[in-house]
Amino acid sequence: MANLKEIRNRISSISSTMQITSAMKMVSAAKLKKAQDAITAMRPYSDKLTELLQGLSASLEGDAGSKFAAARPVNKVLVVAITSNRGLCGAFNSNIIKQSRILLEETYAGKKVDFVTIGKKANDILRKKNTILANHSDVYDDLTFDKVAEIAQFLMDQFTEGTYDRIDLVYNKFKNAATQQVMTEQFLPIVPVEGDAAGTTDYIFEPSKAEIVEQLIPKSLKTQLFKAIRDSFASEHGARMTAMHKATDNAGELRSQLKLTYNKARQAAITSEILEIVGGAEALNN
Repeated sequence: MANLKEIRNRISSISSTMQITSAMKMVSAAKLKKAQDAITAMRPYSDKLTELLQGLSASLEGDAGSKFAAARPVNKVLVVAITSNRGLCGAFNSNIIKQSRILLEETYAGKKVDFVTIGKKANDILRKKNTILANHSDVYDDLTFDKVAEIAQFLMDQFTEGTYDRIDLVYNKFKNAATQQVMTEQFLPIVPVEGDAAGTTDYIFEPSKAEIVEQLIPKSLKTQLFKAIRDSFASEHGARMTAMHKATDNAGELRSQLKLTYNKARQAAITSEILEIVGGAEALNN
């Protein structure tokens, strides 16, 4: 059995760790509220804009279709992996890395697959064996639409110039503080809505449908990427809050076990000392 000093040191160390994990949980909880409000407010606008433009794209014919909807044989793929800059958030980052590797090794096996990383964790791991076209970890320093729009424009240029035939986003979609859903979302080319989903209502457009599509699709794509990063940002704080809550609980259980061990060891030491004193006293009497 470990001596009393060692056990006291371990109890003190675990108590310090509990203070850190508890503080990190509270910080993430505070940031989560703001991030959750932002993504909740943004989703209806983003989803409706995407639905509208997909419907318009489906109704255009021939050369009137947008250059962003041009379907080509998929030989070169660009995967945008969205993770965080920091760890201690459970399986949040590892799930994105795992899904990115599935795309690389299974979905697009035999094709050229490169990556754009948003977040240091994805960049640190994927760059070891893969080509990283660009890393935008600094976007979290000041998460604004303008900064994300620059990244989206870069992706659009890569597609329209023919460098890549398809671009996918891989990110965590925020559901609640304890649940994040790994999403693989096609960014380019735009997938037009088919059949009844495209809508059968006949509208009069001013300006023309083609002009509306050409002007609004870049904005829609920028909004789509911004929503994905916002989703990931909220998911990160939810995952970290949950992970730190569990870490604090586990540390509390371990500390309780160590305190019990310490009390047993201390009691055994006291009993041993009493026996030695009694034995010494009996020896003197004899």
